[in-house]
Order: sequence, then C-alpha cells, then structure tokens
Amino acid sequence: MFAASKRLLVSLGRRFEAAFDAARFRLKVRLGRLERIEILPYRGHGNDSEVFLKGRVLEESGVKPSTHTDHILRNVKNMARRFFSSEAPHAVVRASFQGGEVEATADEEGFFDMRFDVREDLPEEFEWHPVSLRLVSPLADGQRGESSKGWVLVPDDATEFAVISDVDDTIMLSKAASVMRMAWIVAVGNAFSRIPFPGVGAFYEALRRGKDEASRNPVFYVSSSPWNIYDLLVDFMDVHGLPPGPIFLKDWSPTVLGKHEDHKLTLIKTLLETYPNLPFILLGDSGQEDPEIYAEAAEKNASRIKAIYIRDVSGDRRAKEIERISARLAPSGVPMKLAKDSAAAAEHALSLGLVSRESVRKVFAAE
Repeated sequence: MFAASKRLLVSLGRRFEAAFDAARFRLKVRLGRLERIEILPYRGHGNDSEVFLKGRVLEESGVKPSTHTDHILRNVKNMARRFFSSEAPHAVVRASFQGGEVEATADEEGFFDMRFDVREDLPEEFEWHPVSLRLVSPLADGQRGESSKGWVLVPDDATEFAVISDVDDTIMLSKAASVMRMAWIVAVGNAFSRIPFPGVGAFYEALRRGKDEASRNPVFYVSSSPWNIYDLLVDFMDVHGLPPGPIFLKDWSPTVLGKHEDHKLTLIKTLLETYPNLPFILLGDSGQEDPEIYAEAAEKNASRIKAIYIRDVSGDRRAKEIERISARLAPSGVPMKLAKDSAAAAEHALSLGLVSRESVRKVFAAE
C-alpha cells in the first residue's frame, strides 16, 4: 500500500516537474532570454558491431575551469552552476559515426542516447573513436549552430579483461556512508582539492596495462553521483593519473527513484552482455554495499569475474561481514580481497597474474 502510494506520488511529481520545466523553457524562448545551448557528450563505449553514446543538452552553465589555487567560494559557485543549470527538454541532436547518421530527441531532462552500427573495421592503433554531434534545435537568439565531438571506447584484440570500478571511497575520499559529510566534500571541492587514495592511479594503470604491460584493458567507472558533476570527475581522473574510461552516473531529479545496488547491478549486467568474450575485475569499497552487490554479480557470472577488490574504509566494523561474503564466494572460484590500500590490492593482482611485477613496484612507490 505504502509502496504503491509512493510510486503514484513520484509519478505525479515527475509529471509536474516535466511540465514546469517545459513551461519555463518555452517562456524563456518567447522572451528571448535563452542562453547559448550546448551539447555535453559523455564518454561512450561499444564493441566491434555497435557503439553507444549518451549526452545532455543544456543552457550554458558558466562553470569555470578548476585550478589548484581555487578557494572554497569559487568551488561552491561552480557546484551551484552545475546543479542549477537549465536543461533543454526535447532538444534534437544529429550525430555521425563512420559516415552513418543518427538523430536523437532528448528527454524532458535534456538527456539523449544514441546507438550506431559499426560499418567497417576500426583502426587498431586507437581505442577511442570520434563521434561528431550537431544541435538541430533549439538554438538561442543569435546562435547559428552548435557542434561537439564525443568519443567512444572500443576494446581491441590486445584486451585481456575489463575493469568496473566504483568511484566514491574507492578512487577518491568521499565519506559516502555519511550523506552530510559527503555533501560538504562535494560542495567545497574541485578536481585538484578532492583527495585520491595513495597509489590508486598507479594501480589502475597497472590493471589497464595487464600482465605484460602491453594491453589496453578498458576501465569503466560507475557511481550513484549525479550527472551534474560529470565534468568534475573527468577532471579529477585526468589530474590524478587515472586511466580515462566511460563514466556511468545517475539522474538525481527529485522525482526519479532508483537504488544504488540496482544501478550497479544493471550496469554490470549490461557490460557483461556488451563484451561477452571478456572477463571482468570489480573494484569497490567497504563503506556501502559494494561487497554484497559484487558478490551477487559474481554468483550469477562466476566464469566471467576474475577478482573482486574491496578497499577497506570501515575497519573492523565490516571486516567480518566481508570475510563471510568472501568465504561464500570461494567455491565459485571468484576471489574477493579486502585491501587496506592500493599496494595490497596490487600484490594480490600480481599473484593472480593480472599485472606485472614492475607495475606493482610503481604502485608501492606511489603509496
């Protein structure tokens, strides 16, 4: 009864939100108050037969590039611009890939999804491939056009395995178990001030290069953080030496429901289906439900999961629970390693033949 009432309220709220946003947007168009419209493509992915690209169409937000000298007020202003940016509902975007064209209409939140068939063999020397995008409508007064370039990651024959990694408290300190502390860290930080865990960039690069350091193993990042901070996460990864990869976030509209575990499990299932011939490594932390989520995925796909690494951010409070989960997984042959730091995880990966000894030395040097 309660669940049904909640779903009804959310449905009504979503309709109201969409109607309000659409009416506000139409009014701005009529009054000539529309800011320049921009296309924000997110990093896409695909295989040798199809590729996928997601993006969003927004009024220009005015977010300023981050620097290592930014003060808290500038960071807070930038974060406010990200969250109060205005989407362009039902915008039309046209894109081309390998000579083929696709047109997509964004939803009421400005999000669009595109799929392309791979028409010819992709260049083997590259793992990232360009997609050209052009805004068809709407355009602000005086705006003659808007174009952008997206990129899709397609693993090549040198790929040994793929990596799926959590973000908060796995690659960066976020205090995700405490909503208020996490909100404060997000609000006042930027790509330079957010704190990566020691050695995490070197460890992920070791996984990307594999046991012979000649591989280009793809790294996919998944988080329940909102798409509004996508640019901050991209900058953070660039600044701190994490391998670039597609990032899967969530729409944090107040009328959108969705559990953290559902988001991750759906993403893992989708990637397993997209790359049926690849095994996977899963990385997360002990602060929330990553051990339980990854164990569920491994129990359903034991032959596809080579290892699970859980960063210990909660100490003894969770250690025994994770030991029990690890023991439950043992018969399936999927190891779950609770690691106190990146070096411990790297040593375990070396014992499984996933990374090279030299790359592990680099992780220890970076700790």
